[in-house]
Amino acid sequence: MSSNGDTHQPTREFPEYPKGRAAAPEAPSPWSDDSAEAVEPGERGPTGEPPAAGPTSPAAGPTSPAGRNRGLLWFAGIAGVVLLLFLGVQATGLLPSWRNPFAEEKTDRSQPALLKSIQDLSRYVAAEGNFQVVIDLERDRKYVPDFLLRERTLFVGAGSVEAYVDFAQISEGAVVASDDGRTVEIRLPAPQLGKTNLDLENSYVFAEERGLLNRLGEVFGGDPNRQREVYQLAEERIAAAARDTGLAERAQENTRKMLEGLLRSLGYETVTVTYTAG
Repeated sequence: MSSNGDTHQPTREFPEYPKGRAAAPEAPSPWSDDSAEAVEPGERGPTGEPPAAGPTSPAAGPTSPAGRNRGLLWFAGIAGVVLLLFLGVQATGLLPSWRNPFAEEKTDRSQPALLKSIQDLSRYVAAEGNFQVVIDLERDRKYVPDFLLRERTLFVGAGSVEAYVDFAQISEGAVVASDDGRTVEIRLPAPQLGKTNLDLENSYVFAEERGLLNRLGEVFGGDPNRQREVYQLAEERIAAAARDTGLAERAQENTRKMLEGLLRSLGYETVTVTYTAG
């Protein structure tokens, strides 16, 4: 307070500082959290004005990107652990398995097999040939464009043919042995070729081309035996190949070797095998 009573002079009060120290206090660091004093709501500063907003504390401000990333990583890790635990419990059978409501269902309404006949066989299968044939079958109409009416199928067929000797056809007197038991002569029927066994597991349609009218006809009622002609043609080609490859001659040689070994083990020294004309 001024002693001369001049009311126009401002009143100033200066704090006292101990000797040996700087008159001005050290400025607080702008990076320190203690740079601003906490002020209660509604409290005013020394000059009567509301306190200025100080630097926002990282804990009180919005979440930083690093914090959000850590939170997402924690959430993903916990979700993964829960999923693994659930799958492990499901594998043990404690929980019912998940089922897709739109999964494909297979219903077998086939009838049991019916036995029609039994045939006794006395065949000696002496050789077997395995074949593969490629069938390229095309069906079209004259003066009609191929994109309208045409069927072309490229089929790869695999099958086998057996060559056998039917011992049931051996007549009386076909086996002639000498009195001393050293020589024997056998007359056998000629080897035959069996039917072609088409291997459906290794046979397949490689490519197929069909015209527009053919596809429309399939929509309104197709032919369930459409591939039957291709299968029959493949069987015929395999049977013809079996006849041309000398499969019957191979069966004759194998049958002769088998009988020679069998009869010589019985004490015969000379074994002669002949075949009648087929």
